[in-house]
Amino acid sequence: MRLDHVSYAVSPGEFVSTVGRLGSMLGAPFQDGGVHPRFGTRNFVLPLAGGTYVEVVTPLDHPATDSAPFGRAVKRRAELGGGWLGWVARVDDIAPVEERLGRAATDGHRVRPDRYDLKWRQIGVLDLMDDPQLPYIVQWLDMAQHPSVDVRTAVRIRKLAIVGSPETVSEWLGEPAEHPLDDVDVDWTPPGEDEDIDAGLTAVFFETDDGIVRID
Repeated sequence: MRLDHVSYAVSPGEFVSTVGRLGSMLGAPFQDGGVHPRFGTRNFVLPLAGGTYVEVVTPLDHPATDSAPFGRAVKRRAELGGGWLGWVARVDDIAPVEERLGRAATDGHRVRPDRYDLKWRQIGVLDLMDDPQLPYIVQWLDMAQHPSVDVRTAVRIRKLAIVGSPETVSEWLGEPAEHPLDDVDVDWTPPGEDEDIDAGLTAVFFETDDGIVRID
C-alpha cells in the first residue's frame, strides 16, 4: 500500500491563487490537470519525486458536483473555507480491496488539456466523507500515464499529519497498525485531543531544496 497523492480543495474564487501560493511555497509550478466530467470538478497537479503528486481541486458549476460523491466532498470542503481534503492510497489491484470491503469500486477519469482520458478505479470517497481520517483507494488503469511520471522537481512528500486513529486507518487499509504506508511517515494525533482541530489530514511535510516545508 503506497501513498498516491494528497488533495487540497478550494472554492473556484480561490483556485488560481491557491495553485500559485502552494507552487511558490514548494518551489515548483503546478500543471493544469483538466476536468473530472463524472465528478464535476477540475484540478491542477504537481508531480513529485517518489511517485506521488499533489492536486489542488475545485468544484465546478455542474450537476455532477452535487450528485457524485467526490464532487460533493470537494464542494463541502471548499465551502468550509478550503484546505486538505484528504489523502489517497494506491494499489496495483483493487479487487482484493473490493472483496474485503464487500462492495465494488467505481470508475473515475480526468480529461487532460491534451485530451488524453486518464482512467482509474476508486473506492472509499463516501467513507472519507463520513470519517475524514480515512483515505480512499485507487488503482490506475495505465500507470505509464500516472500524474507523477511528468515529474520535473526533486520535491517529495516526507510526512503526513493526521488527526485520527492508526488502528482505525490500518483496519480500513488492511495494513499493519504501526506503519500503514510503505513510503511515507505519519504523525498521528488522537481524535478529540484538540477540540479545535477536526479529524483528517491536517498538514503535509514536503522535502524541498530549501528544507522541509509544512503546508497546513
